[in-house]
Amino acid sequence: MEYGIDAVKELLSTLTIDERLGVMLEFEDASPDKFAQLVADAPQWTEWMA
Repeated sequence: MEYGIDAVKELLSTLTIDERLGVMLEFEDASPDKFAQLVADAPQWTEWMA
């Protein structure tokens, strides 16, 4: 999150769907506050998972 929403989106675009899901689950577990910030700042993040 320190590098911005575009950096998160770019990182996820390089991964398979399973890897994306794993990263997001780990992110939520490891940093719930930052995950909540992502959800608030980019509610469309679920679209990035497809």
